[in-house]
Amino acid sequence: MRLEILPVLGIGDVTEGDDLAALIATAAPWLRDGDVLVVTSKVVSKAEGRLVDVPADGPDRVAARDEVLAGETARVVASRGATRIVQTHHGFVMASAGIDASNVDKTRLVLLPEDPDASARALRAALRERYDLDVAVVVSDTMGRPWRNGLTDVALGVAGMPAIRDHRGEIDPYGNELQLTQMAVVDELAGAGELIKGKCDQVPVAVIRGYLGATRDDDEGARALVRDASLDLFSLGTAEARAAGLREAATLADGPGPAPADPAAVDRAIAAVAEVVAPGTVLTHVTDHEVRAGLVATVPGWPASATGLVLGAPPAPVDPADLVRFGADLQRLRTALAAEGIPSVLLPPPPGSTASAVLAV
Repeated sequence: MRLEILPVLGIGDVTEGDDLAALIATAAPWLRDGDVLVVTSKVVSKAEGRLVDVPADGPDRVAARDEVLAGETARVVASRGATRIVQTHHGFVMASAGIDASNVDKTRLVLLPEDPDASARALRAALRERYDLDVAVVVSDTMGRPWRNGLTDVALGVAGMPAIRDHRGEIDPYGNELQLTQMAVVDELAGAGELIKGKCDQVPVAVIRGYLGATRDDDEGARALVRDASLDLFSLGTAEARAAGLREAATLADGPGPAPADPAAVDRAIAAVAEVVAPGTVLTHVTDHEVRAGLVATVPGWPASATGLVLGAPPAPVDPADLVRFGADLQRLRTALAAEGIPSVLLPPPPGSTASAVLAV
């Protein structure tokens, strides 16, 4: 395979209502069937009128931008100072919802296209119907990436080819069946196009030649690249995840879980709070089967599904302040158990026990 990356020069400044298909076809009469057009989302947004007026500078500009950002935000993922990483209504996770103030008048902001896949399909259809060109179209924009410095262009919309090249089920040269490999080829093409588009050169369109043998319509578009929230292991920033965990810790449900508690995990939870509980407080994980069975038989309200037992005793002698602190220490332990995935419920101790409380897990 031989790939060429070609700039489309001479498009100039794009304004609302401009005909992108005509601008591209005029600037690149050398386009061929099977070419992939990588089109910067900003020119798509400008042509579609996705701009908002804001003050040129000062606090009013900041307030106006914040209002625009709120309107483009479906969910805040992370924030640090003035930086906001958000999920847009499209499903993309981006800094500032992709709102851009570069290469535009200072009194305007450029928003992402409302439907980048539809924009890509419309441009592809116009080039095919009016110029007899069968090309694929990738609408691209710049994103940062978790764990890596630097920016790269990715695909927001695509038409004329699938967004993902799925290798699952194929056999590698060693005879292994591929199980997970799905390549985001349109992101790779978007990044390749950015190599010659640049940020200050006013080259909003690149052509990648030699990748496609033939175009193919695909209804899913770049939406295929958006990971479902239920599968996202990193759906919040670190500080936001920590805050969410603390809020959950403040409202822990009472009751053991459906699966038996892992004894090693219970011991880890006890060890996690050992240095912060009140001096003299004793937390005992009862692991002996016969001892646990004897205690369980006398604990009021013992849940039938609970499999583990932790005894808690405050330092002696006990005054009212000690009991308040003891309750806080028990909640610390319940939080540590929850962090291990172990629900719990606080119960009164069995009659005659030296413990002051029982945690059933």
